[in-house]
Amino acid sequence: MITVYGVPGWGSTLSEAMLTLAEIPYRFVNVDGFDQPGTQQEMLKKLNPLGQVPTLQLDDGSIMTESAAVALMILDQRPDLAPPVGTPERQQFWRLLVWLVANVYPTFTYADYPERWASNAAEQLQENCKAYRKSLYLWLESQLKAAPYAFGESLTLLDIYICVMRSWGPRHAWFKEHTPKFSAIADAVCRVPALQEVLRNNDILT
Repeated sequence: MITVYGVPGWGSTLSEAMLTLAEIPYRFVNVDGFDQPGTQQEMLKKLNPLGQVPTLQLDDGSIMTESAAVALMILDQRPDLAPPVGTPERQQFWRLLVWLVANVYPTFTYADYPERWASNAAEQLQENCKAYRKSLYLWLESQLKAAPYAFGESLTLLDIYICVMRSWGPRHAWFKEHTPKFSAIADAVCRVPALQEVLRNNDILT
């Protein structure tokens, strides 16, 4: 069985929710405190020298990291969780999935720990990252055309990202006001019965 090392509500939530949707069994190990020196950090770094969550230990003992790589692994088993191969939607699915990971995700790394990157201007870096993140979400809103999910009637792994990331900054109220399509997709995912428990365990459900 896959082991997911993570913290409730953190980036590991993406892996948990995607695995749950794909009906792939896993067990969760809470490594809260991994971002500070101590036993949790030491344990995690033995598996993943970067000390990041999510870190997945697969059935064969190998390590998988990076949420986009986890999504690719899941799609090998559940190709139905992305638009069909050969369709324009499939191309946009890959584009937006990679875009979220490459552009939005790093703003949390820098804004959550600004002192690591700009000790003399930590507050300014944090504020700039938060403002930039909002501009990215506004662009994404302009790309969302379908309902109830990002590509219409079929739930995909991109919708999982949207649902989970809405629970992070700038939080629900901002998304509802400024990105209503993004917020509506997240609401639709939150209503999926199979995801109720994992979303509740990660403080996603409101």
